[in-house]
Amino acid sequence: MEIVAVINYKGGVGKTTVTANLAGELAYRGERVLLIDMDAQASLTFSFVTPDKWDDAYKASLTIKSWFDAISEGKEPAPLTDYVISPDVNRFLKNEGCIDLICSHLGLINVDLELATLLGGVNLQQAKRNYIKVHGKLREAISGLANSDDYDIVLMDCPPNFNIVTKNAIVASEKILIPAKPDYLSTLGIDYLHRSVNELVKEFNDYVDLDNGTEKIKPEILGVIFTMIQINSGQPISAQRQFISQTKRLGVPTFKSYFRENKTIFSDAPQNLKPVVLNYYSNSTHADVVSEIEAFVDEFEAVLENKGKK
Repeated sequence: MEIVAVINYKGGVGKTTVTANLAGELAYRGERVLLIDMDAQASLTFSFVTPDKWDDAYKASLTIKSWFDAISEGKEPAPLTDYVISPDVNRFLKNEGCIDLICSHLGLINVDLELATLLGGVNLQQAKRNYIKVHGKLREAISGLANSDDYDIVLMDCPPNFNIVTKNAIVASEKILIPAKPDYLSTLGIDYLHRSVNELVKEFNDYVDLDNGTEKIKPEILGVIFTMIQINSGQPISAQRQFISQTKRLGVPTFKSYFRENKTIFSDAPQNLKPVVLNYYSNSTHADVVSEIEAFVDEFEAVLENKGKK
């Protein structure tokens, strides 16, 4: 089972669009996908579930916030499978593929403060053990999924910050996917994210030496997938090519594929509760968007396979 965190420090870069369409195409190809919405904005959740249904059926007890709340209260949380829902999008899939979802909650933003109270200790050694316990809780829960055959891949849509909830996702992940718009601020965010991940890995692994029952972490960056690309003469416009080249010079892997900008179909998709890639479009421009997403998923699967061989 692959475990991938989708993250960028910069908001508004199409992170949720990438996650939803990657999940949609993988599921269409027969993969069993679990989505975990870790972002308090809940954009991924509302890309598959109506706000009314979320409010009536899931808000009270079936969100990732409910799972973290148990930890904050000093309780052992229930297995993640207890929080999984199956959205209506599955009726558009075939073969063995499926998309399951653990919803987010608008109150998730407050969870970080509650978890922070668990990080103290009577001495430095105890504080370090608490650090491992708090930051490694999601990893422990997802490892329980890995022992079953329920899912082929877990995709975690992370918030644009580096709080304890985000760190739980990074610690739990094996791979990191970075959606980014090729502009000045997004490029800065990539470099900062790369350094922050490296610092987290080093800190976590240093503390792990105090706990023989915990394995060290080593999440790999799969690459940057560029979004909101403006096409001219069959390629990104020159201003965007400049920042794509700049990102490559950072030493971070980049995908050749991209998501082009098309506000019409991408903005409609969440309202229709169906990722763009699962739609058929007679309009040639819209059909090209779908083809480009499919090409990205081809490349994504190839990168995963190559990483697995190392």
